[in-house]
Amino acid sequence: MLSRYLPILRWGRRYTPALFADDALAALIVTIMLIPQSLAYALIAGLPPEVGLYASMAPLLAYAVFGTSNTLAVGPVAVVSLMTASAVGRLVEAGGPDYIMAAAALALITGVMLLALGVLRLGFLANFLSHPIIAGFITASGVLIAASQMKHVLGVSAHGDTLVEIGESLGAHLGQTNPVTLAIGAGSILFLFLTRAFLQKLLHAAGLSERLAASIAKAGPLLAVIGATAIVAGFGLEAKGVAIVGDIPRGLPPVAVPDFDAALWRELAGAAFLITIIGYVESVSVAQTLAAKRRERIDLDQELVGLGASNIAAGVTGGFPVTGGFARSVVNFDAGARTPAAGAFTAAGIALAALFLTPFLYYLPQATLAATIIVAVLSLINIGAIRRTWAYSKSDFAAMMITIFGVFLFGVEVGVTAGVALSILLLLFRASKPHCAIVGQVPGTEHFRNINRHDVITSPSVAALRIDGNLFFANARFLEDKLLGLAADAPELRHIVLMCSAVNEIDASALESLEAINERLKQAGVVFHLSEVKGPVMDRLKHSHFLERLTGRVFLSQFDAMHALAPETFKLVNGAPSHQSADVLK
Repeated sequence: MLSRYLPILRWGRRYTPALFADDALAALIVTIMLIPQSLAYALIAGLPPEVGLYASMAPLLAYAVFGTSNTLAVGPVAVVSLMTASAVGRLVEAGGPDYIMAAAALALITGVMLLALGVLRLGFLANFLSHPIIAGFITASGVLIAASQMKHVLGVSAHGDTLVEIGESLGAHLGQTNPVTLAIGAGSILFLFLTRAFLQKLLHAAGLSERLAASIAKAGPLLAVIGATAIVAGFGLEAKGVAIVGDIPRGLPPVAVPDFDAALWRELAGAAFLITIIGYVESVSVAQTLAAKRRERIDLDQELVGLGASNIAAGVTGGFPVTGGFARSVVNFDAGARTPAAGAFTAAGIALAALFLTPFLYYLPQATLAATIIVAVLSLINIGAIRRTWAYSKSDFAAMMITIFGVFLFGVEVGVTAGVALSILLLLFRASKPHCAIVGQVPGTEHFRNINRHDVITSPSVAALRIDGNLFFANARFLEDKLLGLAADAPELRHIVLMCSAVNEIDASALESLEAINERLKQAGVVFHLSEVKGPVMDRLKHSHFLERLTGRVFLSQFDAMHALAPETFKLVNGAPSHQSADVLK
């Protein structure tokens, strides 16, 4: 029972030296990748660079104890960092200790929400965000993040929360571009693109194994950081207006609960909930994808607990909200991580970097950090998903574009709120009008299909309607209108059969509608029947008075119903009695 909530008790019992070797190698590679990422994502969030390192230590340790994915790497990610900047920036002035405290409070509130959802086993709430909405939001966020970092590449002062504001501000300050800063930023972007495109192939051609070559190629951002820092320090480019990171405090993160400010925490609660949902969806998507490759399983509700503990850990160690990152998790997987201990070893590596390496980052140009962000987030822009959604579903495409332009024109919070609202509205709209079809018998078989798609046998006195969805409050009126309209349009009709093969649940509102349908059809001289009712649904109906008042019968199969109600039209298959596949409803 305890190991259910502490997964470390499961994998920890079987931990071996061989697993340690694999996890340690993966941790080394991820640490090299995570150091520049942590600094860069702190920049997105509007926080000092050391806060990025803080957010990459304790959360990894917490996830190793409470998480269920063997390869998920938790820490700062681009989208959540942008949401942090948007949420905190509108309440507290950036750059001061109050801003850092508010970001930590946001992480703590997010962690408590995730933990509460996990304890209550409410992970299904994330299903209300459709994939097109998520894809649209992440694509728009990628563009917005890249645009927001251009000021560091150009060496100008620009501000704005929306794409329009950022574009106008960059345009107004374009004449103040620092050419040396631009050279460093553009050179870093070019170097990162080239290493991403060619370094792995060159290393593999030089004789390295494909796995080792891929792992070393992931260190491109670290190489860019080292090279740019050396150039700025060696040529004294700080004196020429190149903005640098400056002094990064050496040491481990402070442990303290953020000061409680009721008004501030209330203001942050809405943003924390959005980060909770977005972060959970992104993290679980990555975890499930990687787990499937090794035929492993993750516990969705326990993942909420793991991410909740990680964010609480970030909040009490001076960090900001975190979640599972796609890029670093893939690197962790490819590098051979076997258990969550790899994350704990990565945290130890980041801690060593915070203790001993930060003095060497004094001359790190902000333009290079911005370049690593721009190259990383460009992979978030999924044009292919937009094209596929347009080709498959115009309604989903419309929702995706509303989300994208909501982020562009009104900011992250408005965009993601619009996305969540649209997801729920689309769900209710589709559920309120489930697909249904009048069916007839396929000649020579016991199968019944849509009369508009197949050449089938029908009877003027009997109509069969198949409903393809659960019956509940949102579509109860739709079903009522459909069946009563069917009777009104066909005066010769004497029987209506509701085919329930796709119905898994009937709620109280739908039950009342069925009772009303039964009574109104009775007054119109039409007998109401059901067919192919599943066992669990029948069990619920037996607890009501509906079956006692039903004017017709409940048939085991649609063929039995039509043969009993119109035997002169629906002949026995091959002259033989209909085959009963089971003697109980199921």
